[in-house]
Amino acid sequence: MKFILAVSSLITAAAAFAPSASFTARNALKTSLKAEQFDQEAFIAESKEMRLKHLEEQAMFALKIAVENYGNAVFPNAMIAGDCVITHLLHRMGYLSDGKCKVMVVDTFHLFPETMEFLKTIEEAYDFKAEVFCAEGVPVGDKEAYDAKYGADLWKEDIEQYDKVCKVEPFQRGLKTLSTDCMINGRTRWQGFERAWIDQFENAPIGGGLAKCNPIAYWTFEDTFDYIAKYNVPHHPLHAEGYPSIGDAKDTIPIPEDGSTKFVNFKFEGDPVPWLDYASERKGRFVGLANKDGSTKTECGIHVAGAEKTFDKDLWQKEDGSVVKNISSKDEALEIKKSGKPAVFTVYAPWCQFSIAMEEEYEKFAAEMAADEGLDVYAFRGDEMRDFVTEEFNTSSFPTVNVIKADGTAVKYESEKRTVADFTGFVKETLA
Repeated sequence: MKFILAVSSLITAAAAFAPSASFTARNALKTSLKAEQFDQEAFIAESKEMRLKHLEEQAMFALKIAVENYGNAVFPNAMIAGDCVITHLLHRMGYLSDGKCKVMVVDTFHLFPETMEFLKTIEEAYDFKAEVFCAEGVPVGDKEAYDAKYGADLWKEDIEQYDKVCKVEPFQRGLKTLSTDCMINGRTRWQGFERAWIDQFENAPIGGGLAKCNPIAYWTFEDTFDYIAKYNVPHHPLHAEGYPSIGDAKDTIPIPEDGSTKFVNFKFEGDPVPWLDYASERKGRFVGLANKDGSTKTECGIHVAGAEKTFDKDLWQKEDGSVVKNISSKDEALEIKKSGKPAVFTVYAPWCQFSIAMEEEYEKFAAEMAADEGLDVYAFRGDEMRDFVTEEFNTSSFPTVNVIKADGTAVKYESEKRTVADFTGFVKETLA
C-alpha cells in the first residue's frame, strides 16, 4: 500500500511541474508567429539598405575631403556606372553646380555615339559643363581631323600608341590645363586583382604626385546598381542593351554576348551574375586586344605605371641647341629637295614611341655627319601633314628616314635598326 501511495505521490508532483495545456498552446502560437515574422527577403533588403547607406556616407565624406581640402579637384568622367554614381553624389553635395569640382571627359574619337549624347543629358540634369579633351592638335569632335593627323587605323597598327595619343596624353593635358591637385575617379576593388588593394585616397604617379580620390573604392558592382536604382540615377543607355561597362565601340561587347543580361528601367532583366560577379564589370572591355608582350589587355593606359609621363614636348628641342635642324613648313622641306645638296631628312611624330626612342641616337648621328661629312640632318614633324609627307618623303609610318640625293630623290631607309652606325652605313651606301 505504501508503495502505491509513493508512486501516486510522484505522479501528482510531476503533474504539478508539467506545463499546462494552455501554456503549451501559447508557446506554440508564439513560435509560429516568430517564424512568420522573420521575412528573409525583407531582412536581406534591409541589410543591403543599411550597407548602401554606409557606403554613401563614406563616399560623400571622401568627396568632401577631395573637394574642400584641395583647390582644384577634377573628376575625369567616362560615364560608366560607377562614374554615374559619383556624378550624382557630387550633384547631391552641390559641387557641380557651384563649380567646386570640375568634370573632365576624354573623347577618343572611338566612343559609342550614345556616350557623348549621354554627356549632354547629364550636363543638363546636373547643371554643369564638362571640359572635353581629345588627341593633341585636333579640334574637339572633329573625327576627320583626327583621321587626317593620326590615321583612322592607329589602334590597329599600334594599340599602345593609340592609348597614348587618344587617352593618356589628352588625359594628362586635361589634368594640367585644369591645374588639378586632386583627381577623383571610379576605380573599385571589385573590378579585379589589378585594383584589389586600392583605398579611398592614394598618391597617384599621374601629374607628378597629385592626390587621387577613389570614393567608391569599397563598393561592389551590385552596390553601384543598387544606388542607381535607389535614386533613379541617369546612366548610360547601353546598359539597357546588355553592356555592363562602356568604353570604345571598337572593342566593347555585351556580357553575355547575346545581350541577355540588361539593366532596364532601374532593374535587371535576365541573370545579373555575369555582370555582378567579382572582376566581371570589365569583361566586355578591350575585347580582342593584347599588350605587346602578348598578355591580355585589361587597362587603357591611364592607370598603369608610366602614365605619369607627358607627351607635350617636341623632339630635338634641346636647350643648348640641337645639331638636328628642325623645320616646320612644306616650303622649307621642298627647298631641301631642290637645293642640289645631299641631306638626311626624317619625318617624325613627337607622340610616336619609335620617334622618341631614336631621338638621342639621331642627335649623335647628326653630330657625326656634320663633323665628318659636312652633311645636314633634318627633322620634320609629319603627323599634321600626312598627305604631303606620304607623297614627297615616302612616309607611311613614323619615323621615316630618307637620304636626299643631289638630284632631289628621296631614298627611304627601310631598316628598323636606328643606330649611328646603321644610319651612317645607309648614307654612305646611298650616296656612293
